[in-house]
Amino acid sequence: MTNILHELANAEAHAMRRRHFLQRCVTNMGAMALGSLLSCERKAPDQTDALNLLAHYAPKAKRVIFLHMVGAPSQLELFEEKPLLRQLDGQDCPQSLLAGKRFAFIVGTPKMLGPYAEFKQYGGTGATVSNHLPHFSQVVDEVTFLRAMHTDEFNHAPAQLFLHTGSPRLGRPSFGSWVTYGLGSDNQNLPGFIVLASGDAIPSAGKSIWGSGFLPSQYQGVQFRAGKEPVLFLNDPKGVPHDLSRRMLDGLRTLHELE
Repeated sequence: MTNILHELANAEAHAMRRRHFLQRCVTNMGAMALGSLLSCERKAPDQTDALNLLAHYAPKAKRVIFLHMVGAPSQLELFEEKPLLRQLDGQDCPQSLLAGKRFAFIVGTPKMLGPYAEFKQYGGTGATVSNHLPHFSQVVDEVTFLRAMHTDEFNHAPAQLFLHTGSPRLGRPSFGSWVTYGLGSDNQNLPGFIVLASGDAIPSAGKSIWGSGFLPSQYQGVQFRAGKEPVLFLNDPKGVPHDLSRRMLDGLRTLHELE
């Protein structure tokens, strides 16, 4: 008897279409719509969009600027002095660093390369900074250094993905998406998370480093480009008048609403 009831329940679930679902839960849909309208009425004056309504924390930061400087000198030439690495400069790599590991571009026993920079301590915190950053060394007390981060990724793409999303595999939200998700945005008609890429270059990890992953797409970054079309696909296609473009979009919406 239990199996028969289970099969009937499955059959009903497969037979139910979107239209039937909406017909059978009119009251619930109305309640959801009313709740949405009431929330819009009681929101604070400076909270004018869905991103603010969905924010999980009271916004404190006015803005977040994240610089991902592909091709910049490594931390070993900027902030991390490695005295032992300097001693091993020009010598064969110790086998303890190679045993049991696979590297993509290392064949045989490579030579060690020590740092070229000279390091000193600056500020009240005694932060170590190289001579490559003479101006930065004067503001180290205003900077937070994260020295506990580590990874086994040694290729550019998965390492960049790990840096931006916390995972070397696709599918996780980016740093900017989490910030927008958590703090919201004051913008109603503009994106809360924009991306400025240097020239036409795209990082090795691709556009996934500003993607929203499993979060709604409204939290993904919007790339701004130089030139006449800063944001792609906002203008009508070449040769297509605006009224025809509007009709096409309306037609797609109508098809989407059909069974």
